[in-house]
Amino acid sequence: MPSELLAVTGATGFVGQALLDIAARRGYDVRALTRRPQEPRGGVEWVEGDLGDSRALAKLARGASAVVHIAGVVNAPDPAGFEAGNVTGTLNVVEAARKAGVPRFVHVSSLSAREPQLSAYGASKLRGEKLVSASGLDWTVVRPPAVYGPRDTEMFELFKLAKRGIVPLPPQGHLSVIHVNDLARLLLALVPSGEDVTRQTFEPDDGRDGGWTHTDLARAIGRAVGKRVAALPLKPGVLRLGARIDAMVRGKGAKLTQDRVGYMCHPDWRAGEGARPPAAVWAPEVETTIGLHATAAWYREEGWL
Repeated sequence: MPSELLAVTGATGFVGQALLDIAARRGYDVRALTRRPQEPRGGVEWVEGDLGDSRALAKLARGASAVVHIAGVVNAPDPAGFEAGNVTGTLNVVEAARKAGVPRFVHVSSLSAREPQLSAYGASKLRGEKLVSASGLDWTVVRPPAVYGPRDTEMFELFKLAKRGIVPLPPQGHLSVIHVNDLARLLLALVPSGEDVTRQTFEPDDGRDGGWTHTDLARAIGRAVGKRVAALPLKPGVLRLGARIDAMVRGKGAKLTQDRVGYMCHPDWRAGEGARPPAAVWAPEVETTIGLHATAAWYREEGWL
């Protein structure tokens, strides 16, 4: 079994919980950052603090063989929120890793970093990447596409809409997706250093040739919830209006924001052909139509749908 001690940020989130599940099955010891008290969990040492707490980060990194930095801000009311979580927060984790002499750093970014001019979120993720690449650490960056699976609250919005039989969409385009378990497996597969992964930026996906059109993915989600859905591509102006309405209704909890409209309307969010992880290191295991059905089943069992 692995003897490594992994220091993990974002362990209480959607991707982080999946990583803890798989790490436990593989025998890893994990030290995980948390902003609030957690129930005891085998193989996990919880460290209370956040990305701005230097003492907590120092404790997190001490004696670790690798840092897996998952934590970040995906939704914020203004650019300052993204800057604090994705730039300053990343810098703080990098500095803690350097001071503790951690030999390996796996950083979770986003495909949106590829087009930073489209959103404050994407711009902040790119700045975080640059801090990692300039750190002097043995690093690897992962840019996931849309991530789905049990516990997810972001793509869950599409499942809710599909249950009603109609799914409003961005203008026609393509995207890649990945199941959360496949992403978690990749992050663990990247913990060991090697010439084929060190100082590399990877864009994983579900392995579907050509990715997904927005309409095809909406219909696949519809089938997963047992509905034949009407996919409705919307113009950018309509989406911007929807973002204003969502802000009025849900305030800071709005899911459709003006910043998100910026990158949602980009026509191609597919993983780059030449940027996929080496097949010898990782390959996706979850076929998406099966994964969507399993995810819908989880939502139903938990009373979400």
